[in-house]
Amino acid sequence: MIIKSEQEMLNFGKNFAKSLKNHVIELIGDVGAGKTTFTRGLAEGLGVKEPITSPSFTISKSYPLPNHKGHLIHYDFYRLPDPGLMLDDLRENLENPDNVIVIEWGKSIENTLPKNHTKIEIKYNENNTREISL
Repeated sequence: MIIKSEQEMLNFGKNFAKSLKNHVIELIGDVGAGKTTFTRGLAEGLGVKEPITSPSFTISKSYPLPNHKGHLIHYDFYRLPDPGLMLDDLRENLENPDNVIVIEWGKSIENTLPKNHTKIEIKYNENNTREISL
C-alpha cells in the first residue's frame, strides 16, 4: 500500500483500529517514516481523546481507552539497546488483553513479543510517499 500524505497515514491508522485483531503492534521503519503518525490515527480510531506524541524521550506513554479497562501504550526502544526495567513494564502490560500496545524500534525486546503480534513496516520513499507492508 502506498501512502501519499500525513492525512492518509492518519486515516490508515484510524481504519486499522476498526479491524484490530491483535493487541500488540510492532512498527518498523526509519526515523521520520510515520510510525507516530500511524499511532495517532490508531488512537483516534480507538477513541483516545488525548493528543498522541512520540515517546522517543520518555520511552513509553500510556493513554486510557474509552472502555475503562485498558490503555493504548506506545513504546519507543530506539535509545535502549538494553531495555532493562522497561522490559518488566512491557511484560506487565502484555498480560492485559485489553491493552493495545504499539512498539517502535523493538529489536531489543523481540523475544518478549508474542509470536502472533502484528508487524507493520513503513518505508519512506524518495518521492515523499510511504510504502506500508503488513
